[in-house]
Amino acid sequence: MTLLLSSKVIKSSDIQFGTSGARGLVEQFSINVCAAFSHAFINCMQTEFNFKQVAIAIDNRPSSPTMAQACAKAVQQMGLEVIYYGVIPTPALAYVSMQNNIPCIMVTGSHIPFDRNGLKFYRPDGEISKDDEQAILNATVEFEVITDLSELTINNKAATQYVERYTSLFDSQMLAGKRIGIYEHSSAGRDLYSPMFQALGAEVIALERSDEFVPIDTEAVSEADKQKAKRWSKEYSLDFIFSTDGDGDRPLVADENGDWLRGDILGLLCADAINIEALAIPVSCNTTIESCERFNHVTRTKIGSPYVIAEFDTLAKQYNSVAGFEANGGFLLGSDTIVNNKTIKALPTRDAVLPALMLLVAAKEKPIYELVNALPQRYTHSDRIQNFATEKSMAIISEAKENPEMFLSKIGFENLDVIDVDTTDGLRMTLSSNDIIHLRPSGNAPELRCYAESKVNYSAQSLVEKVLFLLSNYK
Repeated sequence: MTLLLSSKVIKSSDIQFGTSGARGLVEQFSINVCAAFSHAFINCMQTEFNFKQVAIAIDNRPSSPTMAQACAKAVQQMGLEVIYYGVIPTPALAYVSMQNNIPCIMVTGSHIPFDRNGLKFYRPDGEISKDDEQAILNATVEFEVITDLSELTINNKAATQYVERYTSLFDSQMLAGKRIGIYEHSSAGRDLYSPMFQALGAEVIALERSDEFVPIDTEAVSEADKQKAKRWSKEYSLDFIFSTDGDGDRPLVADENGDWLRGDILGLLCADAINIEALAIPVSCNTTIESCERFNHVTRTKIGSPYVIAEFDTLAKQYNSVAGFEANGGFLLGSDTIVNNKTIKALPTRDAVLPALMLLVAAKEKPIYELVNALPQRYTHSDRIQNFATEKSMAIISEAKENPEMFLSKIGFENLDVIDVDTTDGLRMTLSSNDIIHLRPSGNAPELRCYAESKVNYSAQSLVEKVLFLLSNYK
């Protein structure tokens, strides 16, 4: 019998945690690397919780089923029962597991390309913390080498409960008269969304299901997807288009004109619709969230749901209703909340469905584009340079921090003063023009991200394009 040590296996894989889970190339996630992560995670959970079951689910990536089998085998090696929910959205897995008070593992790389994948871990009470991540990496658990894998039997309970979580809030005619397009692509929740919206009375048109994995990034929507939405909206006379990223925890929604909403604007409108008092949001979000004056308190954090969630306990001591959302659209409900005179349980992990539904509730009074136009007009845009070494990104940001104005001048932004610098996560510079430029290495891929904010939409986009073009060959 050959034994392996979890910490050594994980270290030799070169896989690290990013802003949301452990991510890496598919070939890095070998059977025994998946097993090592699973053993380490369960071992850490057993120091705090008592449980006999562990839940597992996957996205639609070609590599995900085998990774799930490896994780399941490791769980069984520890004498625990595996509940396998198949392909479902990450928030569906997290929700049912929290209700059952058991930990879970989601096999997903979210929006990153199909040649990569990842693992997300959830405690019985929600997402793991940054401290939990370090404990997993450093755990020293011996386990037997896995040489064979078994097929897993799918349990449909998580999918059913997730849909019921939302359909139970409203009557069956809440969306009557609405024509909703579902951009299905390879989303993990594509088989759930059409029935869910139909159960609320909407007429649903399924759009562009793909047998190949499509890496939809809700924070950097492609020009092709922008054009598709406009075409679909006109062709099918749609009131709304709904989609998500690969694992269904980040929404992508378009208004009556086929214009995709920025994720933080969607989050703002959702939080306002359910009367949230206090918000925790990442530093990259639109400053309209504060200037609209619809919330009693807003805290800004580092980018990544663990940082947003970490603020919930503090906010809950002072406020009755607490939530958070990210620039990519994922909405985190930090407290039990009343919606339509019914209680919806807290779900402190990114979710795509609640913000979409609450926007549709708000749109019963006026069109979505009017809801957006009623907000203080600040526009954001973001994009990234792919296959850009993290070390190079860090070097650029380090140089920029030393002398922001000299750095801006060097890349072509002359005659501008930097009136504020925020180093919460990367480097966020507010300029004398009142524009904002924010640089940050991706937490889960070799990418340099640029976020910009301006009072004019095209200005935000041109800022990002100019910065990334100049930095792509920066020396």
